[in-house]
Amino acid sequence: MSARRVAFNVLLEVGAGAYANLSLKQALSKLDPREAAWVSAAVYTVLDHRMYLDYVIDHFANGRLKLQIREILRLGVCQLLYMNVPDSAACNESVQLAKEIGKGALSGYVNGIMRNICRNRDHLPPLPEDTKQRLILQYSYPEYIVEEYLFEYGEAFTEAMLSHTEGHGMTVRAQHPYTSEALEAELERRNLGYERGKLAKDAFKLTKGFDVSQEPLFFEGKIAVQSESAMLVCRALNVRPGMRVLDACAAPGGKTAYLADLMQNTGEIAAWELHEHRAELMKKTFERLGVCNAEIVVRDASEYVETYEGKFDVVLIDAPCSGLGVLGKPDARYAKSGAIIEELSKLQSAILNACCRYVKPGGVLVYATCTISKRENEAVVRRFLDSHGEFIPADLAPVVPSEMEARAKEGMIQLFPHLDGTEGFFFAKMERSAQA
Repeated sequence: MSARRVAFNVLLEVGAGAYANLSLKQALSKLDPREAAWVSAAVYTVLDHRMYLDYVIDHFANGRLKLQIREILRLGVCQLLYMNVPDSAACNESVQLAKEIGKGALSGYVNGIMRNICRNRDHLPPLPEDTKQRLILQYSYPEYIVEEYLFEYGEAFTEAMLSHTEGHGMTVRAQHPYTSEALEAELERRNLGYERGKLAKDAFKLTKGFDVSQEPLFFEGKIAVQSESAMLVCRALNVRPGMRVLDACAAPGGKTAYLADLMQNTGEIAAWELHEHRAELMKKTFERLGVCNAEIVVRDASEYVETYEGKFDVVLIDAPCSGLGVLGKPDARYAKSGAIIEELSKLQSAILNACCRYVKPGGVLVYATCTISKRENEAVVRRFLDSHGEFIPADLAPVVPSEMEARAKEGMIQLFPHLDGTEGFFFAKMERSAQA
């Protein structure tokens, strides 16, 4: 099977609701490294620009396109506009792909559209003058997202946020009993470039290639791959050795493992996960990292269990969310809708209302998401605080860097990729009254 056919198949699967990273993982296992790199780049580039690609295609195509033909054209036009593929090669590959999937009768139609776009590369349809419509097409973000961002943040901030595509490389940290000092010495010894984290002191942002699949430090459980924002959320809990901790939505387990590291594998961590298969993945992660103070339990965190009333020093709710703050996952924006976000916010509130009761008097509750949607973030927290007078916002000044303190209001902070060099993460820290 050709690389273009593999990319085409993955795009069809993603269009049907599959996760791009999971579809790619399965598809790339059968390819050599060079082909795998091309397929991955092609898939993510198409997804990053899908709405604009459709805008261009629809300008030159007559009539309604069948899904398979549209996907062939998306892949072909993407190569023309974003992947520096010569016109002739992009056209020929699109024609061959049509034949390869059994659509040879339409290969001439595909060829005609592709060559028409090539001839008119300097005369592509102009973007709309209307700000919202322009942003939707220019950056390929659905209308519901652009509308919300424009309302909440204004035009200039929204455009800066949507246009930010710079990846932040790989960030790693040491896992107890391995130390940050030992990791830094090893990176220095091997001349592997890095920057120390600005948001989390234990983070090492690698500036040179680092293949985890071939890395002894990874297999030996000495390091974990984790973003600074995820680490900052864990540090906000201010856990100490010997504490009793609940990570209510724990899979895939990275935050639980970091909490275990901060607690030096002492105390107790309850790691809850709704899905059995994700709990199994978490188990493997803990085994690799030597996490021995965490108990994995398959449980729905939105359902209250009286047994745990007031039992935990700290509770972390890294809630299920739209994931719109995560760079490198453009498929997330198409898989969600305004209605889905409303349903997510209800689920998030249900989890908060159940799990807050597990915080002991004087304990700490942290709510977090990897999204920028205020409906899933500030709105959820404000509703919670309005109905739970026993909780008050905690001071985030000791948690965040000094230059971010002004943004940390009422115990809440939103991180933005274009401002903070990390995912669009949100978290809120609350304390339960000692008299509760």
